[in-house]
Amino acid sequence: MSTTGAAPATIRPMREADVPAVERLTDEGFYELDVRTTPPDRPVPARRSQGRALRWQRRMHHILAHDPGGCWVAETQDGVVGVAAAMKRDLTWILATFVVSPALQGQGLGSRLLESALDHGRGCLRGMLSASPDPRAARRYRLAGFSLHPTMDLSGVVDRSCLPVVERVREGSSSDIDLMDSVDRQVRDSAHGVDHELLTTLYRLVVVDRSTGSGYAYVESDGSPYLVAATNRRSATDLLWECLASSDPAASCTVGHVTPANEWAVDVGLAARLDLRSQGYLGLRHMKPPMPYLPSGHFL
Repeated sequence: MSTTGAAPATIRPMREADVPAVERLTDEGFYELDVRTTPPDRPVPARRSQGRALRWQRRMHHILAHDPGGCWVAETQDGVVGVAAAMKRDLTWILATFVVSPALQGQGLGSRLLESALDHGRGCLRGMLSASPDPRAARRYRLAGFSLHPTMDLSGVVDRSCLPVVERVREGSSSDIDLMDSVDRQVRDSAHGVDHELLTTLYRLVVVDRSTGSGYAYVESDGSPYLVAATNRRSATDLLWECLASSDPAASCTVGHVTPANEWAVDVGLAARLDLRSQGYLGLRHMKPPMPYLPSGHFL
């Protein structure tokens, strides 16, 4: 199906061969957004490194393999100019990525792409997405029926003198997937399932498994938490401290996607002398903000 006007486009299912172009488009789109919305006192936005680009492509190949019906691109004679990729986990629809080329925004491509991705979620009871501070994106998600919960992030260099002794947090592995799926279902009503098979190969995994509570965290190489889920605040707090303890003593790290329901994470970040700022939104449909929980940007 095509549009008329200055930039005719076709909305079609994504193919494996599209993934490199999709990665470049998302890098371009998110960089433009960061330049436009980042306050002057924040670090200057940067493009993805080659390593991060390759890791992004691995995640996209994974989503496309498991949810081909949720992955769509907009294409013109110049190539791929838009993408929306969505997943279904249990009975939850999850938007993994959504970008339209900055030069073509405001022409209806985003609405058409999102409509195609939403169709993949027919029969789902809930929905989740991570939204940027862009007011145009917020408007589109609200019109699609999502409640927008403001999020915060905490960033900076961790004050090493503030790090507590954390006990009974152990290294995790793929053998913990059943435990993690159980935590997921208790906290956000849906397991990550096959996503854990990929995430355990991309990130350090730390786990808490006590009689009083359990949880897990995936940790970025700089000590930033990629995803934290736990059955109680104490377990989540210990996991977040473990993440921050692994950060570079001379480099900044970030605790992102923090909703007001997760003040335990705000308390940890402030105790570590990180700076607190507003960030964007967690978009939810027919569900409350998960807690204790810090979602990832891709798999939520």
